[in-house]
Amino acid sequence: MQTTVNPHAEVLALSQSLLRFDTINPPGDESRCMAFLADLLRQQGYTVHLQRFGERRFNLLARLAGSRSDTPPLAFTGHLDTVPLGNAQWQFDAFAGDIVEGRLYGRGSSDMKAAIAAFIVACRQQRQAIEAGSGVVLILTGGEETGCDGARALISEASEHLPKIGALIVGEPTANYPIIGHKGALWLRCETHGKTAHGAMPELGINAIYLAAEAIGKIRYFEPGAPHPLMKRPTLNVGTISGGLNINSVPDRSRFDVDIRTAPNLRHDDIRQRLSAAMGDSVSVTTLVDLPSILTEPGNGWIRQVFSRCEPLHDAPLQPRVVPYFTDASLLLDALGSPPCIILGPGEPSMAHQTDEYCRVDKLIQAVMLYGQIILDWGASRE
Repeated sequence: MQTTVNPHAEVLALSQSLLRFDTINPPGDESRCMAFLADLLRQQGYTVHLQRFGERRFNLLARLAGSRSDTPPLAFTGHLDTVPLGNAQWQFDAFAGDIVEGRLYGRGSSDMKAAIAAFIVACRQQRQAIEAGSGVVLILTGGEETGCDGARALISEASEHLPKIGALIVGEPTANYPIIGHKGALWLRCETHGKTAHGAMPELGINAIYLAAEAIGKIRYFEPGAPHPLMKRPTLNVGTISGGLNINSVPDRSRFDVDIRTAPNLRHDDIRQRLSAAMGDSVSVTTLVDLPSILTEPGNGWIRQVFSRCEPLHDAPLQPRVVPYFTDASLLLDALGSPPCIILGPGEPSMAHQTDEYCRVDKLIQAVMLYGQIILDWGASRE
């Protein structure tokens, strides 16, 4: 059935509506945006479950049922929280959704509210095919930017609402290039403890900052593990450090945080043990975030099908690619039955977390078409 609604206007309007909600995390507040989407999706016939996982923090799980129960549904996922605006002055209003010279501006435009609008519109356009097939599941999360907090809560507190699915599309920014995996993330907090003393008599104390500096020196060139054929070398970065209370005292406590990005060939427990041993007994280590890498075989039949749909949209033949950042798929895949997964969204990868973040309008419109075709293919290939 042909719709009389201009699909370009529809996806742009929905994207702009989402951008007008301030969902910056921290502090995190998805409540109004999720309520808006819950109402919209209910009007479109979805069964909607809203899950609260903190003060004004929400996830949303929506399902549009199909007539076939012998095959699992296709699923899309995206997060509604965004990173802060940063210190630099924005040229465009971060919450207005301005469209200027073919670019949709706003915090979260590329990462990743435009993608959420695109797959919601694509599902509405292909509703007849979805209902004639195995249905569709939309998983919208909060708290992704701070370590997949929403996805973790969804799995632990609302697992009975999570269906087994056939395939998962993650709408993170890829400029509509299909990505088959991403690195894992292991974030560690390292603490040193010394003995305080007067700053004029440092020999009477044990300086915890010196202990931290020595430990950082030991791990600066630490190798988390062997390279991976696609994900290359794992990386380590000391991202924050703090210690001491006042300049004229020997600090008795210091801490620094380590960000390690990994691949499927590496075990996080092993990395943590070796890192702790390298730093020595003066450092205690606790885990802040532990997210596994994901990787779907490029030879998977559904992956090949998606690649065939994406190929005409790019100038060169597509190659299996991965990205270094993590997504909610790290936690969702096991809970959803370990389906094949692809990362595919209209956003510009280089614009994520940037000042004057934007998504190209042509890529957004292209994504609606692309997602729609993937929905049709999903039903046709299982008839």
